[in-house]
Formats: sequence, structure tokens, C-alpha cells
Amino acid sequence: MGRTEYYYDNTAPKANSLVPASNLLVVNEAGEILLQRRRDTGQWALPGGAQDIGETAAQCAVRECEEETGIIAEVTGFLGVYSNPSHIVAYTDGEVRQQFEVAYIGRPIGGEPTINDEADGVRWVSPENLTDLDIHPSMHEQIGHYLAGTYPYLG
Repeated sequence: MGRTEYYYDNTAPKANSLVPASNLLVVNEAGEILLQRRRDTGQWALPGGAQDIGETAAQCAVRECEEETGIIAEVTGFLGVYSNPSHIVAYTDGEVRQQFEVAYIGRPIGGEPTINDEADGVRWVSPENLTDLDIHPSMHEQIGHYLAGTYPYLG
């Protein structure tokens, strides 16, 4: 399913959906951040996705991380709630979703970076190399709050 992201864009369609999702900002012992390159947008992002019925937001973050990156992680902290009505994602099936993400901080406990049907690239990135990558502004915001120590963010 294709998607188009709108970020503070006056031409964005009106949202018709709000889906709870969770992200996991995983940091290894070297201080590098785990990122995946999304196949649907080509941009680098934190692992994350929609919460399933029967799981907590934290369980969702851990599951999505393993599914999208191959890295098994555990939650070590809370980064924030990101619910920006100016961040809209339009899907080809007609769903137009307003951003709603609960973001956690985690550490790796197993696995290896692995590409899959959602990510065509997975790697650890040092903070000084983040500007070399095409990262969506909403992901930059979350990573920036972590790096600046300005969390939990309740937006």
C-alpha cells in the first residue's frame, strides 16, 4: 500500500483516521541509534508501527522493532507522545491518518540488523552522521528530543 506524507502542508487532505502507533529509539553501547530505511518512502526512520489489539504500546514498540529491523530490544525509558495534527499520512486505499505515536527508548538485547519487506536498509547510526541521511522531520524531532535530553515530550 503506497503512502504520501504531509508535514505542515496546507495541501494535505483532511484526516479520517487516528491509529495508535509506537516507535522504539534503540541505542547501542556505542551510542548509535538504530534506523531503518522504509521501502514505501525511502526515508530513514525509527522502527515502529500500529498497535495491535491485545498488546500494550510498549509491547507494540518491541514487536515492531524486531519485525522491521531484526533487532530484539527491551524498553528502558519513555521518550514521549507525538500527536501532531499537522502530520498527515495519506494511503492509496483512502485512509488519511493523523500522526499518533507513543515513542519509547530501548536497548538491544539480541538479533542482527536485517532487511525485510518493510525496510530495505537497517543500520546503526552515530548521532554525528544523522544529517547525512534523508530522515523525515517527525523522526528528527523524536531523535532530537532524545539527544537533547528534552523528554518525555507530551505533544
